[in-house]
Amino acid sequence: MAHFLLVHGSCHGAWCWRDLIPELEALGHSAKAIDLPSHGYDPTPAGDVTLDDYAAAIHAALDRPSIVVGHSMGGYPISRAADLNPTHIEKLVYLCAYVPWDDHSLIEMRLRAPRQPILKAVQKAEDGVTFSVLPEHAREVFYHDCSDEQVAFALENVCPQAVLPQDTKVTLGATYAAVPRAYILCEEDSAIPPEFQAEMAADFPPEDVTRMATSHSPFFSDPAGLAAHLSRIAAT
Repeated sequence: MAHFLLVHGSCHGAWCWRDLIPELEALGHSAKAIDLPSHGYDPTPAGDVTLDDYAAAIHAALDRPSIVVGHSMGGYPISRAADLNPTHIEKLVYLCAYVPWDDHSLIEMRLRAPRQPILKAVQKAEDGVTFSVLPEHAREVFYHDCSDEQVAFALENVCPQAVLPQDTKVTLGATYAAVPRAYILCEEDSAIPPEFQAEMAADFPPEDVTRMATSHSPFFSDPAGLAAHLSRIAAT
């Protein structure tokens, strides 16, 4: 059975994997979710966080061979971590996540998308250091197929997101390219347009691209289905 390291996206934390971890364990796998610096219970000030700090947190959590799953923004730090040191990274799984293009920051990647539906749901702080989720648009953009309890749980836990890690360009090399990858595309995503997800996954082998009829948050709306897909990815 596989071990999964779960890496959250913007404004989230380890808490967002609450419903997925039991489903993975029921299939015989083990899983660990982490808080990236300045998220969840991590006390790092948002203004001090870099993309490489995110990668370092991933490396610190890799205590055994693992399939590393990155959600949304999490695609950038898992890619950077694999490029810096792939030890213990068996495979990268992008869950409706950004797959870095050469010499692009995540912000630049987002701007390459044909639509910007996420903008209505986030607001940048006056100092420009962070941005935050606007509660009045959170369900529509991130959680439209999630339960009231799940949405309330998410809104109780979302935190400001540091801008600098998302404004950092990366160019990934041969070390990253040697790590196996898979993509899970969310077809009803209202945060990252599904057609842009398909573009980012265009150079993945077709058998390594999975589609789910969910929102941006399948770890809430279909944790059993997501666990089944991850289990199949682990076996291939």
